[in-house]
Amino acid sequence: MNHIDSKDDDNVQTILLVSGLSGAGKSTALKTLEDIGWEAVDNFPIRLIGALIDTPSTIHQTNAPLALGFDSRTRGIEANTLIKQIKLLEQDKKFNIVTLFLDCNGNELERRYAESRRRHPLSHDRPASDGIAQERQLLEPYRRWAENIIDTSKLSVNDLQQEIRQKFALESAPRMTISLTSFGFSRGVPNNVDLVFDMRFLRNPHWDDDLRPKTGLDEEVAEYIRQDPEYEATLRKTLDLLLHILPLYEKQSKAYVNIAFGCTGGRHRSVYITETFGKLLQKSGFSPNIFHRNLSSRIIESLEGLPNKI
Repeated sequence: MNHIDSKDDDNVQTILLVSGLSGAGKSTALKTLEDIGWEAVDNFPIRLIGALIDTPSTIHQTNAPLALGFDSRTRGIEANTLIKQIKLLEQDKKFNIVTLFLDCNGNELERRYAESRRRHPLSHDRPASDGIAQERQLLEPYRRWAENIIDTSKLSVNDLQQEIRQKFALESAPRMTISLTSFGFSRGVPNNVDLVFDMRFLRNPHWDDDLRPKTGLDEEVAEYIRQDPEYEATLRKTLDLLLHILPLYEKQSKAYVNIAFGCTGGRHRSVYITETFGKLLQKSGFSPNIFHRNLSSRIIESLEGLPNKI
């Protein structure tokens, strides 16, 4: 995987100029770049780049890498003039200019426009093929000059996303956000959960009079749960599963993964297990956020069902 390090020199602004044929995937490329830490602006006149750089960003850090998209719809677009403007930028030592062109064969572009029922921006009242040919001629000088070319003719949206991530990943790119939540089944399963693990088979501290007022954050409760004969195997196998699938989620560009551990009331077993997996995932290189939905919920005897005889 290639990486672009935007921190080598805090005074150097990395700028990725993204262009291509309409329908070739520029919008997907810019959205993916934004997801991996770039600030993305579409259809921005290159001649105004100085004013853009001087404008403080409200969501990105100073000198965050910047991706600028342009195509035949951009006002004043003319490939040779554009190349001259970019060459002037390259002479300024405070800019690190990188270029990308998204290409696609004409038949595939016609198919995409037919499926989307959208009109090509240059076709007007003519067939899409005419607009595609005109745009290809307009942008050909830039295509020949661009240092990175991606042909999307045979790429799915996901394929293009993966290629953009591989080519333009930042050393400081944000990782997938993982959330671990404890909850009580008696009070309902949390919304927007990707993975749910039911811990109700473990020993239930609720039925110990001394442990009932305590929670899974207390060592006495933790020790009680750890004494369950199935505890160690459950921990090991569940961790193996998570360490297998979390990188797969990340590979598929999933930005958020919400994992929930449930018990009956949401105060003892699920809380301890959630805390435990938080520490285990941290040791494995992840940085999970931990939430305890029912930790402070009122104890209700009827919610716990029959005592656990283990």
